[in-house]
Amino acid sequence: MAFFGLFSNNKKEQKESLDAGLQKTKAGIFDRIKRAVAGKSEIDDDMLDAIEEALVASDIGVDTTLEIIDNLQERVASQKYMNSSELNSILKEEIEKLLNINDSEEESATTVFDFSKKPYVIMVVGVNGVGKTTTIGKLAARLAAEGKKVVLGAADTFRAAAVDQLVIWSERAGVSIVKQEMGSDPASVAFDTLKSAVAQNADVVLIDTAGRLHNKINLMNELTKIKNVMKKVVPDAPHDVLLVLDGSTGQNAYQQAREFTRATSVSSLAVTKLDGTAKGGVVIGIAHKFKIPVKFIGVGEKVEDLQIFDKKAFVDSLFD
Repeated sequence: MAFFGLFSNNKKEQKESLDAGLQKTKAGIFDRIKRAVAGKSEIDDDMLDAIEEALVASDIGVDTTLEIIDNLQERVASQKYMNSSELNSILKEEIEKLLNINDSEEESATTVFDFSKKPYVIMVVGVNGVGKTTTIGKLAARLAAEGKKVVLGAADTFRAAAVDQLVIWSERAGVSIVKQEMGSDPASVAFDTLKSAVAQNADVVLIDTAGRLHNKINLMNELTKIKNVMKKVVPDAPHDVLLVLDGSTGQNAYQQAREFTRATSVSSLAVTKLDGTAKGGVVIGIAHKFKIPVKFIGVGEKVEDLQIFDKKAFVDSLFD
């Protein structure tokens, strides 16, 4: 996998953006924990119950939360006495273990695209309103600024607003876009996009797809059709099926992830809108539960606020 150089921006600015974006989540978790440990000198069952409640409230997810609590209980039992002042560092250790975080995590976070495959084709899926088209636009802008030749495919042909928004992003980023009349066959748009990308010797293709309800199986079949048509131009396309989820929706994001992973071969995730919610723990729960890599997180409105998901930096930011 090739290094995605532009995303290794000024580390201090990235950290400040991440800290600011996770502020509501951090406050939501640790205000509850602070109340739970007030006046106590050791971790007991009441405190563990309060921790469990705090983690579930941040939408880390029930299964992931129970695993964290079970591990905490084992540590308390084995160590006999555990000071409540150590709680933050213990929680951090348990979440890091859960996400398999190691010292090399920050380096590996920069390897998100394989530019040896040209064009590298990304099919972007997700329901309406999650920030799918905006995520595509921000990715295109950052890749173009890095010097990559990008082609966008407006295959969400059922919403004029989606096409118009993608056109605006293409103009901002200075990248090509392929579109057809409203109501056109989305697979036809994808086919034309890849033909254009090959002709231009493009580095990356980003295909926007219709973001309609995830519980309609016939609409999911459409995604399969788009994938099959793309293979006629680029045999191993798509190289990545990126599912965009709205982090502020909490448990609904889990449901969407479950339905999309059942219906199509999702290979990576982007979780958006984390700056406006106290439910940022959903990133930890989804990464743990679905075993699909979270590649990007959105922690603000600016283009640079779409960050590569660095698990270590994310957990550090919550516990700093």
